[in-house]
Amino acid sequence: MGERVVTGGGLRARLVVTRPGFTLDVALEAAPGEVVALLGPNGAGKTTALRALAGLVALSPGGEISLDGRALHAVPAERRPVGMVFQDYLLFPHLSALDNVAFGPRCRGASKAEARRAAAALLERVGLAAHAAARPRQLSGGQAQRVALARALAVRPRLLLLDEPLAALDAHTRLEIRSQLRRHLADFDGATVLVTHDPLDAMVLADRLVVVEEGAVVQEGTPGDVARRPRTDYVARLVGLNLYRGAGDGARVKVGELLFSTIEQVEGQAFVAFPPAAVALYRSRPDGSPRNLWQARIDGVERHGDNVRVHLDGPIGAFADVTPAAVAELDLTPGRTVWASVKATETHAYPA
Repeated sequence: MGERVVTGGGLRARLVVTRPGFTLDVALEAAPGEVVALLGPNGAGKTTALRALAGLVALSPGGEISLDGRALHAVPAERRPVGMVFQDYLLFPHLSALDNVAFGPRCRGASKAEARRAAAALLERVGLAAHAAARPRQLSGGQAQRVALARALAVRPRLLLLDEPLAALDAHTRLEIRSQLRRHLADFDGATVLVTHDPLDAMVLADRLVVVEEGAVVQEGTPGDVARRPRTDYVARLVGLNLYRGAGDGARVKVGELLFSTIEQVEGQAFVAFPPAAVALYRSRPDGSPRNLWQARIDGVERHGDNVRVHLDGPIGAFADVTPAAVAELDLTPGRTVWASVKATETHAYPA
């Protein structure tokens, strides 16, 4: 079968995978040098999308992939210019770090000496030259992750796929490796697609976010755009905001029976968002009646970092972040009725 040439560099794909009870249909683009993160809840289809790009899952009718102008969807996985780092790294346990990295070039026709020279250079690049002879079981989690990255880069891919690359690391190692991975990705001139559950990984590593829910894209944009203007409950939870949909009328948005004053002017269907830290709680109705005020029942209380997160039920469900001292002073216990308010200056509205 001849390979059709598609104009445009980087990755351009429509990933369609149909299974009983589930359909993935995601349009995805990534420019050369760009890192795109796929985010979404469990079962959204993120890993299926990644495996389809790698050729490990067949596309259904309507799906297509092009990379640097070359149609890839009919190309076997082993012939695609794609490198992949799996969540569990999947290093060959019987091979040294050097031979793990050299494996890809050897499979693509390089001599043993050429492959080992390329592998040594990559291990040097990721700071593991001294561990070239080590087997995977002798490596720490962070070292194994870097070997897996070097192995993926060894085939000189034009598309790099990362499936939860930091998920297997402890918190301290994750911080260090995240920083190193960002530098390595900045040096890679191909397109990168990253799957992660961790919003911090996505915000730090990616140039652009694509949020997938139930097999479809629900939002995409730069990390800053997505964080400022979430469009689904999942995204709002991901970036730590309370989010509601209502009807805008100038500087006010009606959400159910509540009327929110905001700092933006918006007409028609609109979202209203504010951080839990912006929610003030009172035992009785506060004097002066702040503009955005409602009565709520405490549904739950839990530690959240250095503060306490209070779950509120009522005309709207909301989260409020308060200090431990406030919990004691206001006796914030489940079942208690409180007044909640948010200043208009901390309440943001934007078109739905």
